[in-house]
Amino acid sequence: MSQQFKDQGGAATMDPSPLVRRLTSLLASYLNSEKKLIKRRAGSEKARRKAGRAHVVDYFHQVEDGYSYLASQVLQRFAERYDIELRCHIVRGPEGKNAPEAELLLKLSQYDSALIADEYGLNFPVGSSPLSLDAVDKANALLALAPQARLPALMVAVGEAFWRGDDGALTELIKEHGCASPEETEQRLSAGTALRADLKHYSGAMFYYEGEWYWGVDRLHYLEERLGDLGADKHEGQPRVSPCPEVSIAGVDNASDITLEFFPSLRSPYTSIVFDETIELAKKAGVTVVMRPVLPMVMRGVPATREKGLYIFSDAAREARRRGVAYGKMYDPIGNPVRQCYSLYPWAMRQGKGTELLSSFLKHAFALGVNTNNNRGLRRVVEAAGLSWSEAKTHLGETEWEGMLETNRLSMYEGGLWGVPSYRLIDAKGHPHLEIWGQDRLWLVAREIRRLHSAA
Repeated sequence: MSQQFKDQGGAATMDPSPLVRRLTSLLASYLNSEKKLIKRRAGSEKARRKAGRAHVVDYFHQVEDGYSYLASQVLQRFAERYDIELRCHIVRGPEGKNAPEAELLLKLSQYDSALIADEYGLNFPVGSSPLSLDAVDKANALLALAPQARLPALMVAVGEAFWRGDDGALTELIKEHGCASPEETEQRLSAGTALRADLKHYSGAMFYYEGEWYWGVDRLHYLEERLGDLGADKHEGQPRVSPCPEVSIAGVDNASDITLEFFPSLRSPYTSIVFDETIELAKKAGVTVVMRPVLPMVMRGVPATREKGLYIFSDAAREARRRGVAYGKMYDPIGNPVRQCYSLYPWAMRQGKGTELLSSFLKHAFALGVNTNNNRGLRRVVEAAGLSWSEAKTHLGETEWEGMLETNRLSMYEGGLWGVPSYRLIDAKGHPHLEIWGQDRLWLVAREIRRLHSAA
């Protein structure tokens, strides 16, 4: 089925040569190892001290991005809590191949931010209607003129007016604070966007400190931990400014009237670190799981870049370490290995082992470093799933899976989602209650299971 999508080459190639597959896998495994991380951080700290630099944290703010509005609300507390120099920059949204679904991403940022805000003690207008492109220009002009010291507070005020759809409030802010000319605003936006690109990133709501990136309120706790380790926490022992939510289904053990549709893919680092946890959570809660696998993004025509890939692999590595999940010794399964495993999936489902097959493949590809691009590696995957290799061989190359995965892809897009892992929670009446993307939203899935169960 992936043949219907064009191979984009480069970082988005869907069938690399055996040599390229091996070398890129070895490099990714090395760069994202904990040993390399410790060494890299030690080098950064040594260089910082030698240069006499403060702990400089750069924050990149995109006014029309919901995640940026959430992040802006913690800036002042973050800067006061840690011995840092915070530098705020306004930026444009992701561009080119880094933003394959730019419109969907902005909609998701609004929907998702409204869902998670209260968990972090933050505000986001539920059902808000953000203003027009003209309002984006006004907001950027306001921020472009402001000095660094005033930016954190002004970002919150501007964001509040923008996301409430209150043009009058924006106009009052302009009267109070002034605004930059269109030319000056473009210069500031270009400078911030160029700096972000020079530092090898592409997205809004991003924090950067000494070689590493941290996304919004979701990943800020990693930066807080790092700064604490460096002795920069002024209130050591106090709760984090942006703590990581806990995944909990306490009090739920028989929610069979709730259905969880799970959209994984077999080349997703994020899927690999949350797959087993998702299945275990569903079992404990008693919810009905419907597995809806899809092709990896680059195998269904979604472009990718090297910088995006590097960030995803490194971010997944730290998420795996926090979760205590094996990850990092990888052998890229893109292309033929994925197709071969999926060709076995309908047969494995009939044996009652479909979930086990997917789990085994992810584990071998992302944690055990097994080359699944040959029968020797694929056999290890199949047998570890409790299936017969001699029987499996007779099903290799079958195409029954293609229509199934395409149906799943279309269903995922209907929910405004395009990446994996994604979740759809369906209530007892058969209505979608939650449709969300990301391994870092499993806590939200768990929370909504608790809410649906308690309301039943």
